[in-house]
Amino acid sequence: MTALLALAALAILGAGLVWLIQQDALIWLAWANTWIADNVIAHLGYWGVFLLMFIESSFIPFPSEIVIPPAADLARRSAEWSVGWVIAMGIGGSLAGALVNYGLARYLGRGLLIGLIGRYGRYLRLSTDTYLRSEAFFRRHGAIATFTGRLIPAVRQLVSLPAGLAHMNLISFCLLTSLGAGIWVAVLAFVGYRFGQDAEMLSAMFKSHSRWLVLGAVVLVGGYVLTYRYRRCRNKRN
Repeated sequence: MTALLALAALAILGAGLVWLIQQDALIWLAWANTWIADNVIAHLGYWGVFLLMFIESSFIPFPSEIVIPPAADLARRSAEWSVGWVIAMGIGGSLAGALVNYGLARYLGRGLLIGLIGRYGRYLRLSTDTYLRSEAFFRRHGAIATFTGRLIPAVRQLVSLPAGLAHMNLISFCLLTSLGAGIWVAVLAFVGYRFGQDAEMLSAMFKSHSRWLVLGAVVLVGGYVLTYRYRRCRNKRN
Protein backbone atom coordinates (compact mmCIF):
# COMPACT_ATOMS: atom_id res chain seq x y z
CA MET A 1 0.00 0.00 0.00
CA THR A 2 2.82 2.38 0.88
CA ALA A 3 4.51 1.66 -2.47
CA LEU A 4 1.27 2.40 -4.33
CA LEU A 5 0.91 5.71 -2.50
CA ALA A 6 4.52 6.58 -3.35
CA LEU A 7 3.92 5.79 -7.03
CA ALA A 8 0.73 7.89 -7.03
CA ALA A 9 2.63 10.78 -5.44
CA LEU A 10 5.35 10.42 -8.09
CA ALA A 11 2.75 10.53 -10.86
CA ILE A 12 1.19 13.70 -9.41
CA LEU A 13 4.61 15.28 -8.97
CA GLY A 14 5.52 14.38 -12.56
CA ALA A 15 2.34 15.97 -13.90
CA GLY A 16 3.08 19.09 -11.87
CA LEU A 17 6.62 19.29 -13.27
CA VAL A 18 5.33 19.02 -16.83
CA TRP A 19 2.89 21.85 -16.18
CA LEU A 20 5.60 24.06 -14.64
CA ILE A 21 7.94 23.46 -17.57
CA GLN A 22 5.20 24.35 -20.02
CA GLN A 23 4.65 27.61 -18.11
CA ASP A 24 8.28 28.67 -18.71
CA ALA A 25 9.33 27.88 -15.13
CA LEU A 26 12.95 27.56 -16.28
CA ILE A 27 13.01 31.16 -17.49
CA TRP A 28 11.57 32.31 -14.17
CA LEU A 29 14.25 30.31 -12.35
CA ALA A 30 16.93 31.97 -14.49
CA TRP A 31 15.50 35.37 -13.58
CA ALA A 32 15.51 34.45 -9.86
CA ASN A 33 19.10 33.20 -10.18
CA THR A 34 20.18 36.51 -11.71
CA TRP A 35 18.31 38.52 -9.07
CA ILE A 36 20.04 36.65 -6.23
CA ALA A 37 23.39 37.13 -7.97
CA ASP A 38 22.97 40.89 -8.40
CA ASN A 39 21.23 41.71 -5.11
CA VAL A 40 22.79 39.26 -2.65
CA ILE A 41 25.96 37.52 -3.86
CA ALA A 42 27.47 40.63 -5.48
CA HIS A 43 27.27 42.48 -2.15
CA LEU A 44 28.60 39.58 -0.05
CA GLY A 45 31.64 38.91 -2.23
CA TYR A 46 33.77 35.78 -2.29
CA TRP A 47 33.89 35.56 1.50
CA GLY A 48 30.10 35.63 1.52
CA VAL A 49 30.13 32.56 -0.73
CA PHE A 50 32.57 30.92 1.70
CA LEU A 51 30.38 31.77 4.71
CA LEU A 52 27.13 30.58 3.11
CA MET A 53 28.72 27.29 2.03
CA PHE A 54 30.17 26.94 5.55
CA ILE A 55 26.63 27.23 6.93
CA GLU A 56 25.29 24.81 4.29
CA SER A 57 27.92 22.22 5.15
CA SER A 58 27.27 22.36 8.90
CA PHE A 59 24.09 21.10 10.56
CA ILE A 60 22.21 24.35 9.80
CA PRO A 61 19.83 23.74 6.86
CA PHE A 62 20.75 26.04 3.98
CA PRO A 63 20.62 25.13 0.27
CA SER A 64 23.85 25.42 -1.71
CA GLU A 65 21.67 25.66 -4.84
CA ILE A 66 20.95 29.32 -4.07
CA VAL A 67 24.62 30.18 -3.50
CA ILE A 68 26.88 28.65 -6.14
CA PRO A 69 24.68 28.95 -9.29
CA PRO A 70 24.03 32.70 -8.77
CA ALA A 71 27.74 33.26 -7.99
CA ALA A 72 28.72 31.43 -11.20
CA ASP A 73 26.19 33.44 -13.19
CA LEU A 74 27.68 36.62 -11.73
CA ALA A 75 31.14 35.42 -12.80
CA ARG A 76 29.82 34.97 -16.34
CA ARG A 77 28.62 38.56 -16.49
CA SER A 78 31.18 40.42 -14.37
CA ALA A 79 34.89 40.85 -15.00
CA GLU A 80 35.39 41.24 -11.23
CA TRP A 81 34.30 37.66 -10.56
CA SER A 82 35.92 34.35 -11.52
CA VAL A 83 34.26 30.95 -11.73
CA GLY A 84 37.48 29.39 -10.44
CA TRP A 85 37.37 31.49 -7.29
CA VAL A 86 33.66 30.75 -6.82
CA ILE A 87 34.43 27.02 -6.90
CA ALA A 88 37.47 27.41 -4.62
CA MET A 89 35.53 29.39 -2.00
CA GLY A 90 32.62 26.97 -2.25
CA ILE A 91 34.90 24.01 -1.56
CA GLY A 92 36.67 25.88 1.24
CA GLY A 93 33.41 26.78 2.95
CA SER A 94 32.10 23.23 2.59
CA LEU A 95 35.25 21.77 4.13
CA ALA A 96 35.22 24.27 7.00
CA GLY A 97 31.60 23.45 7.86
CA ALA A 98 32.31 19.72 7.65
CA LEU A 99 35.29 20.13 10.00
CA VAL A 100 33.03 21.81 12.56
CA ASN A 101 30.67 18.82 12.48
CA TYR A 102 33.62 16.41 12.64
CA GLY A 103 35.12 18.20 15.63
CA LEU A 104 31.83 18.47 17.53
CA ALA A 105 31.09 14.76 17.11
CA ARG A 106 34.62 13.74 18.09
CA TYR A 107 34.54 15.95 21.18
CA LEU A 108 30.96 15.28 22.36
CA GLY A 109 30.67 11.54 21.77
CA ARG A 110 27.70 9.60 20.43
CA GLY A 111 25.46 9.63 23.50
CA LEU A 112 25.65 13.37 24.10
CA LEU A 113 25.42 14.12 20.37
CA ILE A 114 22.21 12.11 19.89
CA GLY A 115 20.80 13.60 23.07
CA LEU A 116 21.41 17.13 21.79
CA ILE A 117 19.89 16.29 18.40
CA GLY A 118 16.81 14.83 20.10
CA ARG A 119 16.39 17.90 22.29
CA TYR A 120 17.32 20.77 19.98
CA GLY A 121 17.28 19.26 16.50
CA ARG A 122 13.76 20.46 15.73
CA TYR A 123 15.02 24.04 15.76
CA LEU A 124 17.41 23.11 12.93
CA ARG A 125 14.99 20.81 11.11
CA LEU A 126 17.17 17.88 12.16
CA SER A 127 15.71 14.68 13.60
CA THR A 128 17.36 11.75 15.34
CA ASP A 129 16.10 9.44 12.58
CA THR A 130 17.76 11.59 9.92
CA TYR A 131 21.05 11.47 11.79
CA LEU A 132 20.81 7.70 12.36
CA ARG A 133 20.30 7.18 8.61
CA SER A 134 23.49 9.14 7.89
CA GLU A 135 25.29 7.10 10.55
CA ALA A 136 24.07 3.84 8.97
CA PHE A 137 25.24 5.12 5.57
CA PHE A 138 28.72 5.78 7.01
CA ARG A 139 28.88 2.34 8.63
CA ARG A 140 27.90 0.60 5.39
CA HIS A 141 30.38 2.44 3.20
CA GLY A 142 33.18 3.34 5.61
CA ALA A 143 35.55 6.24 5.03
CA ILE A 144 34.55 6.60 1.36
CA ALA A 145 31.12 7.74 2.64
CA THR A 146 32.66 11.14 3.37
CA PHE A 147 33.17 11.43 -0.41
CA THR A 148 29.97 9.85 -1.77
CA GLY A 149 27.85 11.33 1.01
CA ARG A 150 28.70 14.86 -0.16
CA LEU A 151 26.72 14.13 -3.32
CA ILE A 152 23.55 12.94 -1.57
CA PRO A 153 20.94 15.41 -0.23
CA ALA A 154 20.12 15.09 3.50
CA VAL A 155 23.28 12.98 3.98
CA ARG A 156 25.68 15.66 2.71
CA GLN A 157 25.53 17.83 5.84
CA LEU A 158 25.47 15.01 8.39
CA VAL A 159 27.98 12.41 7.19
CA SER A 160 30.79 14.34 8.92
CA LEU A 161 29.26 13.54 12.33
CA PRO A 162 29.74 9.74 12.22
CA ALA A 163 33.19 10.33 10.69
CA GLY A 164 34.09 12.36 13.77
CA LEU A 165 32.63 9.74 16.11
CA ALA A 166 34.72 7.06 14.36
CA HIS A 167 37.87 9.23 14.79
CA MET A 168 38.49 8.98 11.06
CA ASN A 169 41.97 10.07 9.99
CA LEU A 170 41.77 13.85 9.65
CA ILE A 171 43.86 14.08 6.46
CA SER A 172 41.77 11.40 4.74
CA PHE A 173 38.61 13.13 5.93
CA CYS A 174 39.72 16.49 4.50
CA LEU A 175 40.80 14.99 1.17
CA LEU A 176 37.64 12.91 0.62
CA THR A 177 35.34 15.71 1.82
CA SER A 178 37.04 18.25 -0.45
CA LEU A 179 36.81 15.90 -3.43
CA GLY A 180 33.11 15.20 -2.91
CA ALA A 181 32.32 18.85 -2.20
CA GLY A 182 34.41 19.86 -5.23
CA ILE A 183 32.34 17.73 -7.60
CA TRP A 184 29.08 19.06 -6.15
CA VAL A 185 30.21 22.71 -6.26
CA ALA A 186 31.65 22.36 -9.79
CA VAL A 187 28.38 20.88 -11.08
CA LEU A 188 26.36 23.70 -9.51
CA ALA A 189 28.78 26.29 -10.92
CA PHE A 190 28.50 24.80 -14.41
CA VAL A 191 24.70 24.79 -14.20
CA GLY A 192 24.61 28.38 -12.96
CA TYR A 193 27.02 29.58 -15.64
CA ARG A 194 25.25 27.90 -18.56
CA PHE A 195 21.72 28.36 -17.24
CA GLY A 196 21.83 32.14 -17.32
CA GLN A 197 23.39 32.07 -20.78
CA ASP A 198 21.02 29.57 -22.40
CA ALA A 199 17.83 29.79 -20.32
CA GLU A 200 15.48 30.40 -23.26
CA MET A 201 17.04 27.65 -25.37
CA LEU A 202 16.89 25.18 -22.45
CA SER A 203 13.30 26.14 -21.73
CA ALA A 204 12.29 25.52 -25.34
CA MET A 205 14.10 22.17 -25.37
CA PHE A 206 12.51 21.01 -22.12
CA LYS A 207 9.07 22.16 -23.28
CA SER A 208 9.41 20.05 -26.42
CA HIS A 209 10.46 16.91 -24.54
CA SER A 210 9.07 17.54 -21.04
CA ARG A 211 6.57 14.69 -21.06
CA TRP A 212 9.14 12.07 -22.05
CA LEU A 213 11.82 13.44 -19.70
CA VAL A 214 9.49 13.50 -16.71
CA LEU A 215 8.00 10.10 -17.60
CA GLY A 216 11.49 8.61 -17.75
CA ALA A 217 12.37 10.11 -14.35
CA VAL A 218 9.13 8.82 -12.81
CA VAL A 219 9.75 5.32 -14.20
CA LEU A 220 13.32 5.26 -12.86
CA VAL A 221 12.35 6.49 -9.39
CA GLY A 222 9.27 4.27 -9.33
CA GLY A 223 11.39 1.27 -10.28
CA TYR A 224 13.79 2.06 -7.45
CA VAL A 225 10.91 2.34 -4.95
CA LEU A 226 9.42 -1.00 -6.02
CA THR A 227 12.82 -2.72 -5.95
CA TYR A 228 13.56 -1.32 -2.49
CA ARG A 229 10.17 -2.47 -1.18
CA TYR A 230 10.64 -5.94 -2.71
CA ARG A 231 14.09 -6.38 -1.14
CA ARG A 232 12.86 -5.14 2.22
CA CYS A 233 9.92 -7.60 2.22
CA ARG A 234 12.20 -10.44 1.15
CA ASN A 235 14.69 -9.69 3.93
CA LYS A 236 11.87 -9.65 6.50
CA ARG A 237 10.67 -13.09 5.33
CA ASN A 238 14.22 -14.43 5.58
